[in-house]
Parts: sequence; structure tokens; C-alpha cells
Amino acid sequence: MNLDELIRPNVRAMKPYASARDEFQGTAQVMLDANENSLGSVGGQAFNRYPDPLQRAVKAEVARLKQVGPGQIFLGNGSDEAIDLLLRLTCVPARDSILILPPTYGMYEVAANLNDVAIERVPLTADFQLSDDAITKVLASPAKLVFVCSPNNPTGNLLHAAAVERILRGFPGLVVVDEAYSDFAAAPSWTSRLAEFENLVVLQTFSKAWGLAGLRLGMAFASPALIGYLNKIKPPYNVSETTQQHALAGLADTTGFEQMRRALLAGREQLAAALPAVGIVEHVFPSDANFLLVRFRPDATAVYEYLLGRGIVVRNRTTQPGCAGCLRLTVGTPAENQQLLAALHQYPG
Repeated sequence: MNLDELIRPNVRAMKPYASARDEFQGTAQVMLDANENSLGSVGGQAFNRYPDPLQRAVKAEVARLKQVGPGQIFLGNGSDEAIDLLLRLTCVPARDSILILPPTYGMYEVAANLNDVAIERVPLTADFQLSDDAITKVLASPAKLVFVCSPNNPTGNLLHAAAVERILRGFPGLVVVDEAYSDFAAAPSWTSRLAEFENLVVLQTFSKAWGLAGLRLGMAFASPALIGYLNKIKPPYNVSETTQQHALAGLADTTGFEQMRRALLAGREQLAAALPAVGIVEHVFPSDANFLLVRFRPDATAVYEYLLGRGIVVRNRTTQPGCAGCLRLTVGTPAENQQLLAALHQYPG
């Protein structure tokens, strides 16, 4: 793969915005470069200085944890920022396209529509996997990017690694493997194979297993050359100081992370075991994530509205390809899971 040929010509040629903080490292005695308020901050906490634009401290800890180099990491405002930037980096509006594998995460399509990029859809099979025919269509596509969500949202399952590898070896553009839920799956991350595939981009997040959704911090892992391009086009200070501080605190608490992860996995198994006893449940799909896709009978939307009336919010996925009659249920606390099950048992339909 020739990365430069995938990048939009105007992006290759553009001069990025640069601040003195990009060029300076270390501890400054006097900081008079950025027109900040040198007197401090209102509210009692000191946030008068711009944050590190390259998030060096956070990247150092992520690199240690993920066994990658700091230069292979991009940090952004949730994974959604990386998704948007990848489209803007490679796709010329009104000319280029991306490829998605429905049912899948809705932000790929939103980002494409926002950037006036065409969308090619190659559906997954009835059991939410890639068929040989689907792989053939992906490999023949002129799309600049293919988004491979694994574990998949909203279905919860991992895509077979051999199928993903076939795409990585044959697709001429970037293969973006979205691993937002990988901490709940018993499979190695594709980050372990970054050196093998120059066209591989892996997305991860602090929003799920780390329990830090309110921080809005996403990760992209790729070759240093591609990360360099993402840094070239991102907003100068795209990750706030408070987000960086809280991320470092979270990364230091690996024991707490593992305890929560194991508790959620146990909750997932208990919920999956209990749901088939509910009369209106037709099928519980296998999950490698922190949620379950469940098919209800006779009317999933009526069940969804009934749960809303009981103050229980789930996700209605009935309109998604292959998900007719399905609701997506996030694993909650033990008490929340029991409240959900009790409400479903009491459904009057």
C-alpha cells in the first residue's frame, strides 16, 4: 500500500497549524506564547494553560499498556473524532466512498454523510459474519476505507479473524477495525499485528470497559506515518487538560479496571442465562461485548415502549439490517439487571 496515494492531495500539501507547545518540550519558566490568562482560572482549579497538544504523558502510558509505540497512537474526542478525521484525510467529497458492513455502528454513515462521501454497503450474514461473497465484494471495492466493527455493534459478536485478515491482505485502502468492545472479548487485539499490515487502523476507547465515557477519549492505533497525518489535520488542542488528567488516573488503576471488567462479564453471562426464561424472548444472540442483542416476540417496539414507561431505557434496533424484532440491552449493575428482568417477566402482552 502506498499511503501517500490514499491521502487527499490538498492534505498532503497543506501546512498544519502549529503552536509553540508543539515545538517546546520540558518545563518553561515563563509562558507568554499563547495569549492565555496568566493570572489563573476562575472557579478555583488551574486550567488557564492549554493542554499538551500531543498528549505525551497519556500516550506513554497507553503505549506501555498496549505494547505499541507512542508514535503509533492518536488520541481524540472519542473514537468519533478519529472516524471523522480518517474520512477527511482520505476521501475527496462528492467523489470518494467508504464501505461498511451492516448492521454496524451508525457513526460511520453519519461521518460519511457529513463529509459528502458515498457509502457502499456489504451486509453481514444472518449470523452476523462475513461470507466469502461479501469478502469478494469488499476486495473489489474502490472505497478508500472499510470499517470492520469487531466486536460488532449492535450485534455484539467478534467477526472471524480469518475473514478480517483476508480483507487486510487484499483491500487496497485502509482497513479500520473498530475494537470499542474488545476488552470484553476473549481474543487478541489487532494492535498486536500493526507491524504486519500497513493499511490497518485499530480504534479503541475509554468509554466502555474503563468506565470513562464522560471524558470522551478515543484511541486510534496505526503506522507512525498515518498517525502523523492524523496529527496534521486534528484541531490543535483536541483533548482537554482535565480529560488527560483523568485518563492518567484511570490508566494507573489497572486493578480497578480488571475488577469492573470481570464484574461486567459475569453480569453478561447471568443476563444471557436468565433472558431465555422470559416468555417474550425469542432469541439471545452470543455476545463478546458488554451488551446483548435480543429478539423479542411478537412486537419488540411495543416491548421497548413498555420498558420506557417503566423508566428502563434500552436501544431499539428493529430497523437495522438483520435485526428485525431486536432490542440491544446493555449489561447494568446486578440490581439494574434484576429490575430489567422483572419488568420483562411482567410484560402484559
